[in-house]
Amino acid sequence: MPTKTDPARVASDLRVVLAQLNRRLRAENRIPLSHTAVLGRLDRCGSRSVSDLAVAERVRPQSMAQTVADLEADGFVTRRPDPDDRRRALVELTAEGLATLQADRAARDGWLARAIAENLSAADHDILGNAVELLRQLVES
Repeated sequence: MPTKTDPARVASDLRVVLAQLNRRLRAENRIPLSHTAVLGRLDRCGSRSVSDLAVAERVRPQSMAQTVADLEADGFVTRRPDPDDRRRALVELTAEGLATLQADRAARDGWLARAIAENLSAADHDILGNAVELLRQLVES
């Protein structure tokens, strides 16, 4: 019988809990998850072509083209010619898109901060902070 510290058991429990946490955070989203993902990528990485965004988000180029069109219609992104290849267009985050993304992030962060403050002890806050660092190490491995 696997123990609680068995790496396989911990991995399975962690996967389930992270999926549940991710679903709960998505419930706080103000805009569709696919839109949030694209806005976030543009914020982190700067201008990208639709095809580059599709590859990065692991979706079909046609799906990304529709997402970008929706974001453009909402005023969250604009397109401009790629200075290195005038046949391509680069998608850029607008000020309104950045503000929307920041509001969406704040809603999710706010829920999580309240949940931590209301449900965990000060000692648990320290443990959770250490766990975040451990998770970061796993992501970077």
